[in-house]
Amino acid sequence: MDYNQEQKQDRKTLLWAALAVLVLLNLVLVYFIYHEKQENRAKDEIITAKTEEVLSIKTKLDSISVELDAKIAEIQKLGGDVDSLVALKAQLEKDKKDLQNASAATAAAYNRKIRNYETVLAEKDGEINQLRQQLGLATSRNEALSQQVTGLESERNQLNDSITNYSVLNKELTDKVNIASALRAESLTVNAISSKGKEREGGKYRAKRIDRLRVNFKLGENAVAKQDEKEMYLRILDPDGAVLSDMATGSGSFVFEGQELIYSSKQTVLFNNSGQSVDIFYGRGGIPLKDGKYSIEVYSEGFKIGQGEFTVK
Repeated sequence: MDYNQEQKQDRKTLLWAALAVLVLLNLVLVYFIYHEKQENRAKDEIITAKTEEVLSIKTKLDSISVELDAKIAEIQKLGGDVDSLVALKAQLEKDKKDLQNASAATAAAYNRKIRNYETVLAEKDGEINQLRQQLGLATSRNEALSQQVTGLESERNQLNDSITNYSVLNKELTDKVNIASALRAESLTVNAISSKGKEREGGKYRAKRIDRLRVNFKLGENAVAKQDEKEMYLRILDPDGAVLSDMATGSGSFVFEGQELIYSSKQTVLFNNSGQSVDIFYGRGGIPLKDGKYSIEVYSEGFKIGQGEFTVK
């Protein structure tokens, strides 16, 4: 019985010892947890303080940025130099970008920068006032000059009206002279020449007897027309309105009233105002002419100067 009691006593002692160790461990754990909470609370307070400081600096920089933009716009409007402010704005934007990495040490530096920015803005207020005064003087001078310019513009408008009227009259006169100088192809006839060289007249011809056409007309006298070389363009239109042409034998194109027209043949004539006779020939190039009525048109120097017709049967 004494031995069993001794064993029970030993187990009881060990149990209390283990319980004491557990209590001690819990106390140590509680201490570390409490200490960690205290450290985290301190860190949170530091982070909060730094965040508030950064936000305060950012707010000030944003305010300075807005004011700086306003100063740049106003000085530009007044005609002043803004190069230094533009450079300052670029530096400000860089400072704002770098702010997110600011430490407690650099926060103090930012406060110094903010004071420098504010000093520059205050200096620019004085510059703006001077520019406004100068602009006021310039405005007064400009008003006086504007009145003088208005008078000059009125005189210039009157002169322009006179010049315009003169130009219109001059164009009308030029147009009349050009029309008056236009040549006239008179007494236009069309003769047919066979392959054997026999020439027929009368205006009606058989297709098989036509190898070439001779268009003849007289240039009416015109004292206004300049006596020099004139290009005469002949157009022969078949019964369907198509122009007879063969580029290989001298056909081509010319411009009439802004349009490009095909001509059948052309002739250069030295106009001498003598009522001279002009011949223009056209060879059909081996292509037989269809039956029907053909039209003849003659052009020179931008005018249609004559017309006629013949019949193929």
